[in-house]
Amino acid sequence: MRPLSNFVIYYLLERNRLNVKIQKRTEAKIMLKRSKGKNRDSKHFYFFISPWIIGFIVFALYPVGASFYYSFTDYDIINAPVYVGLENFKELYHDEQFWNSIVVTLKYTFISVPIMLFLSLMFAILINQKVPFSGFFRTAMYFPSMISGVSMSLLWFWVFNPQAGLFNYGLSFFGIDPIHWFLDDQYALWALIIMSFWGLGGGMLIFLAGLQGVPAHLLEAARLDGAGRWRSFWNITLPMISPVFLFQLIIGVIESFQVFTQAYTITRGGPSYSTWFYVYNIYINAFKNFRYGYASAMAWILLVAVMLITYLIMRASNRYVYYEGGSNR
Repeated sequence: MRPLSNFVIYYLLERNRLNVKIQKRTEAKIMLKRSKGKNRDSKHFYFFISPWIIGFIVFALYPVGASFYYSFTDYDIINAPVYVGLENFKELYHDEQFWNSIVVTLKYTFISVPIMLFLSLMFAILINQKVPFSGFFRTAMYFPSMISGVSMSLLWFWVFNPQAGLFNYGLSFFGIDPIHWFLDDQYALWALIIMSFWGLGGGMLIFLAGLQGVPAHLLEAARLDGAGRWRSFWNITLPMISPVFLFQLIIGVIESFQVFTQAYTITRGGPSYSTWFYVYNIYINAFKNFRYGYASAMAWILLVAVMLITYLIMRASNRYVYYEGGSNR
């Protein structure tokens, strides 16, 4: 009986080993198929996104790298670039138009961005009320921001027309004489600032989304505790939408630093360089004066300035921005 039992045990052990080998081979085949499937999916993925990758390299990454190199050269697109080191940056320090463009851009930013944020928030609060045709009002408020910059500039050019413009016509009811908005260096920048409010619909919708995300039970609890609308807004609504406010502030500052279309379409930087914005100055040096190295140096200064200001805003936001997780950034 013992030899038979040994044979049975040996048979079972060999069978188990064989099953293990078969199972390992099966698992290996499955893993191989999966890896082939993953490789095939990866190839398909990279094939379909290859147009975007090529476009990003050709139209974004390469121009950025080229502009960084050209910022240290004297380049007029006709002759080969000549390396000049930091001469472009040194010349900028003594360029009056460079400093004037900075002053004009900062003045535009410090005036238009706060007013734009305030108006966007106020319209968002109004539209957030439960009133009839609220959807229509939202669409009507957002629709102007869909108009292209050139079309909007031409429209406002006629609105500010000194003889037949609607703006001066409205001022005439208050006994104010017609103002030559785009021909007077005292009013040209203010006219462009007023024009910027035409596109507040986008910011209004973002604020509206933030307002609708405020928990209703917090507002209800404040109402039961006797808090009025202003107190509820100041202590509950405003802290809850502070991240939205921060986002709007950063986007508004970045966009105000890149104002170009209005100055190019209407004022051409005038009168008396009162609307000589920074990006318009870059355009003039690059495509009018053909100083691509000089313009590239200006562009990199703008990039560094935007990054620095964004960093400072984010650092200052630690004290004032409320995050739902309960911890500051």
